[in-house]
Amino acid sequence: MVLGLCVPAVLLAGASGALAASGAGVAGVAGIDSLAGAGMGSGFDPGARVAEGVPVPLSHATLTVGRLQYGGGGDWYANPSSLPNLLAAIRERTGVPVAEREVVVSPLDPGLRDVPFLHMTGHGNVVLTPEERRALRSYLEGGGFLHADDNYGMDEAFRREIALLFPDREMVELPPEHPVFHVVYSFPEGIPKIHEHDGHPPQAFGVFHEGRLMVLYSHETDLGNGWEDPEVHGNPPEIREAALRMGVNLFIYALSQRSP
Repeated sequence: MVLGLCVPAVLLAGASGALAASGAGVAGVAGIDSLAGAGMGSGFDPGARVAEGVPVPLSHATLTVGRLQYGGGGDWYANPSSLPNLLAAIRERTGVPVAEREVVVSPLDPGLRDVPFLHMTGHGNVVLTPEERRALRSYLEGGGFLHADDNYGMDEAFRREIALLFPDREMVELPPEHPVFHVVYSFPEGIPKIHEHDGHPPQAFGVFHEGRLMVLYSHETDLGNGWEDPEVHGNPPEIREAALRMGVNLFIYALSQRSP
């Protein structure tokens, strides 16, 4: 079972049809429907904890993205328009009912277990306490999913922290054939390149638990910048579209995963 998520069966049942109507690929989306019978339930309200602590009124949407707040001085709050834009793309393209805004959670937040997709970003240092590492590891091994997106400058700190978080596991580069690159939209060459950074090829690294991808680290691409409002970075439409498509893939992949 994937944590304590409340995913109404009728909503998930229509997700594959909405994807087909949108023209997106649906090769791996059948896994979403299996969540409907997973016995999930919670009273989580994402509107109670959003960026800057300002509640956002919700209709019937209960799913959202969690923005990870961490210590060490790094700007975990970077790219403020990115996650609302990603959530809008998920709603419009998949039919999955998600909130309009992300929820801000720390590793020790009781609401963390109710978030199906955890996103972290930043340009600088990342520091987790031993207690935070234990809580985050429990969340991830219990069915959670973390997308860490290097916003240029987080790489060294993130690699240090992920090694402390999982000293018994290696972070490995994902091949283009991995399902996360094909679950809705197909990326035959793997993760797309969004920003130049150091000019190196884009890379996606993963950490697995019993065969399930639970951490995806995007490096030398900066998906979050591609999710931001068009005027923020001036990305051409095709680049923003590639970033949003990859973001939809990440969320749907995370939502369709179940604990072994």
